[in-house]
Amino acid sequence: MNRIIDISQEVFDCNVFPGDPKPVRKQTQSIKNGDVCNLTDFSMCAHNGTHVDAPFHFIDNGKTIDQMGLEPFVGECFIVRHTGDVTSADAIRIMEKARKAGAAERILIAGRAVVTADAAFVFAEAGIKLLGNESQTVGPEDAPKEVHLILLGAEIVLLEGVVLTDVHEGKYFLSAAPLELGGCDGAPCRAYLMELV
Repeated sequence: MNRIIDISQEVFDCNVFPGDPKPVRKQTQSIKNGDVCNLTDFSMCAHNGTHVDAPFHFIDNGKTIDQMGLEPFVGECFIVRHTGDVTSADAIRIMEKARKAGAAERILIAGRAVVTADAAFVFAEAGIKLLGNESQTVGPEDAPKEVHLILLGAEIVLLEGVVLTDVHEGKYFLSAAPLELGGCDGAPCRAYLMELV
């Protein structure tokens, strides 16, 4: 069997984009207190921890998470390592590597990388289905709108907040299916990779 690599953050200790509410957990029933079972109630932002963005996140008439289907989130992907700004030249090199590996529809960038608007245009023109990274946002944290508009405007779903610390560059099978939250702009997901042999 192929090795499964969990690339998700634990929800209650996860990273949170500045200003977003943090996940909150409450034990509403407890066997220790005489209840019939243990029961947990929780609340969280759709963009906490490891999550996906749908076009509706930044585009008012864009598709919501339930309208995206599962196909963009599941399939072969290419992992590339990069530190710093991803320029258009970097994006072109990334796409060349991904095409050579036969996995150019889903790109995950490992490392402390920030996708620039110029790079976003390259990914949009390449027609990829999904772009992901380790940060809580693919673009600059202090100005995320432009990059999101370019990518989500091309109906490229974004997988943010993945954990790729020990993952090598190369081709993998990705599953990052979101919760089906009707009408929502994003959703948490349990993302994992499978090594391809």
